[in-house]
Amino acid sequence: MTLAAETYDELREIAARYPQARSGLLPMLHLVQSVEGRVTPEGIQACAEVLGLTPAEVSGVATFYTMYKRHPVGTHHVGVCTNTLCAVMGGDEIFACLREKLEVGNDETTADGSITLEHIECNAACDYAPVVMVNWEFFDNQTPESASQLVDDLREGREVVASRGARITSWREAERVLAGFEDGLVDEGPAAGSASLVGLDLARERGWAAPGDTHGSADVPEELPEAVEVADTSRAESETIAEEASDD
Repeated sequence: MTLAAETYDELREIAARYPQARSGLLPMLHLVQSVEGRVTPEGIQACAEVLGLTPAEVSGVATFYTMYKRHPVGTHHVGVCTNTLCAVMGGDEIFACLREKLEVGNDETTADGSITLEHIECNAACDYAPVVMVNWEFFDNQTPESASQLVDDLREGREVVASRGARITSWREAERVLAGFEDGLVDEGPAAGSASLVGLDLARERGWAAPGDTHGSADVPEELPEAVEVADTSRAESETIAEEASDD
């Protein structure tokens, strides 16, 4: 089975976005997943042909990153962060709860094909631990009970909205977005949650800007230059010591 001509056209479209066509490989693999539900041998061959690479080179990338799947993914991909902070805040408990509820192991798909469950490394959302992701959208401050209800809603086909406002589509639709094709939902939800923006909000409120920032809206606070000077002096001293040691 080969990919449709339309998919080949879109793969070429992605490659043409970049000064070096091979830079488009990652989004091209996402496109393959959006069409095939995984990275298939046919998808690897197609990417290789478009980019002038060998299938082995494409396969090396596809097997390096865990976001590329070599077996079919369900309608929805549910990832539970079990890295340190999420784990101690309840991530391990959430994952154990969903494994029992869905009757699947890690990186396995339910019998009805609706959910693929995976424990994943840090989602870079530690201020909302424990975090669950559905098709790469955040569900913050989860509990076993809320995560259980979440997968029930997904399996029943109910409308599900992520913690930060985005409506949940299917995993394949999300993969197409990662390939760089708009779905019309880009304005749904903020780019970051409120806890992540506290520092930025505080800086704006107090008129702070980074030292040497010519684009900032305010002057550097009076107490900062002294700290910067101390830091620069400390670095200069350490560099001098290192040079003297190398001379000896």
